[in-house]
Amino acid sequence: MLGCIAVAIGLAGCDAVVDDTVYMKMGHDLDRSTPVHKAMVHMADRLHELSDGSVQLEVYSNGQLGSERELIELLQIGSLAMTKVSASPMESFVPEMKVFSLPYVFRDHEHFWEFLDSEAGIRMLQSGASVGLRGLGYYDAGSRSFYTVGKQVHSPEDLAGMKIRVQESQTSMAMVSALGGSPTPVSWGELYTALSQGVVDGAENNPPSFFLSKHYEVAKFYSLNEHTYVPDVVLISNYVWNSLDEQQQAWLQQAMDESVIYQKKLWAEATEHALEEVQKAGVEVVYPDKTPFMERVEPMHEALRGEPVYELLQQIKSM
Repeated sequence: MLGCIAVAIGLAGCDAVVDDTVYMKMGHDLDRSTPVHKAMVHMADRLHELSDGSVQLEVYSNGQLGSERELIELLQIGSLAMTKVSASPMESFVPEMKVFSLPYVFRDHEHFWEFLDSEAGIRMLQSGASVGLRGLGYYDAGSRSFYTVGKQVHSPEDLAGMKIRVQESQTSMAMVSALGGSPTPVSWGELYTALSQGVVDGAENNPPSFFLSKHYEVAKFYSLNEHTYVPDVVLISNYVWNSLDEQQQAWLQQAMDESVIYQKKLWAEATEHALEEVQKAGVEVVYPDKTPFMERVEPMHEALRGEPVYELLQQIKSM
């Protein structure tokens, strides 16, 4: 088995079989305090219980086993069992996942999960198996909204002339431009300083990230316009998945499914806590009418006509 060979030559994070017990390693780049890490630990505990200790999963946080890109590559060659990535970089392997980076694909949180749990959502999850990356489930990463320094954003008109920090993503840049802002790529680690010094006038992210990054100390306006919902994806190496027997696969999938329920609960609590704390710190939180924002980005959707993702987009909208 390829995973066992990798252990023999000393590569990090492989699966192995010792005395009929399967040992697997899972690496990710998040802090141990996050809902995602806690859900992974929950999955490992449940897998241990379901298999009576015959299948064991060790979870390594904070990039101990490599960066997100390195972890994906280790999965593809079978040298690491599992990892978690954002759906955004998965576009390179599963083109349809581009749909998550598009603004206003989902009406709300319920619509978002309705799609993820649908046959189409599950099929997309598993379609990376052909490139060695089999999806086991989705974790909640909330919705991204604008937070700004100088004024509140009630409508797209308020973004006019504002420099908004975006990720290094063509889709994100196109969205901010469509809404009237000036997209400005800045690394996450430099964003606090950029907000403080006026290099950018605002940024966009989910409530827990806004709170934990302490960006609320500088940006006192948060507009929950919820333009994108991008899930996290839990992946297993297709080599490792195929090395498990049907019962082991069933135990792992059940542990994964139960961890999703647990993670969604933790995420909801973290979101509520973050919004409470930033408001205590003086942040003005508003819930603007989403319609004007949706109308501004509709041309982005229509520009995809003729591409495979367009059919999926229409399917989601009709749900």
